[in-house]
Amino acid sequence: MRDKGSAKGAMTGAGNESVNHPSSARRWVHRAAPNITRPAVVLLNAYQTEYAIYGTVLVSALIAIGWKYNTDLEVFLFTLGTVVVFWLAHIYSGVVASNLSAEHRGKAVWAAVLASARHSVGMMLAMLLPAVFLLLATVGVLDEYVAYYLALWVGVVLLAVLGWVNAARRSSHWTLRVLSSATTSALGLGIIWLSTLVH
Repeated sequence: MRDKGSAKGAMTGAGNESVNHPSSARRWVHRAAPNITRPAVVLLNAYQTEYAIYGTVLVSALIAIGWKYNTDLEVFLFTLGTVVVFWLAHIYSGVVASNLSAEHRGKAVWAAVLASARHSVGMMLAMLLPAVFLLLATVGVLDEYVAYYLALWVGVVLLAVLGWVNAARRSSHWTLRVLSSATTSALGLGIIWLSTLVH
C-alpha cells in the first residue's frame, strides 16, 4: 500500500511529465503556427509596396464605380480589365524610363519588361481579396450584395491594418496605433471617393 509521500510523489511526477510532454493538440498548434503565420506575413509585406497600396485604392474606387453593373461578375471583369490596363501602362513606362537611363542602356528589352512587371506586380496583387468575394458571389456561395460590399470595404480595412503595422514597427503606444490606423484608412477612403468622382 502506497503512503502519502509516494502518492504525492506520483502526482508531482505526473505533473512534471505533463509539463515536459505537452499534449498532442498543443504540439500540433506549435507546429502549425509558423505555417499559418508565415503566408500571412508574406502577404502583408507584399501589400506594403507603393504599387500594392496604389492598387488597393484603385481597385476599391473601380468597385465603387462598378455599382452600375447588374452582377458581381460584371464588376469583377470591369475591375480586372481596368487594373490590367493600368498595370501594362506602368510596365511600359518602366521599360521606356529604363532605356533612357544611362545605367540600364543596352539592357535587353525582355529583361526590362520582367523587371518592370515584378516591380509593379503589387497592382495585380491588390485585386486578390476583392476578387475572392466577387467570384464567391458569382458561383453562388455569397449573396451578391454582401459580396459587393465586402469587396468594396476590404481595401479600406487593409489600409487600416497597414496603418496599424507601420505604427507598431515604431513601437508606438496602442493609442497611436489606433490613430495611425484610423488616419490611414480615412485618407485612403477620401482618395477612393475622389477617384470615383474623376472616373
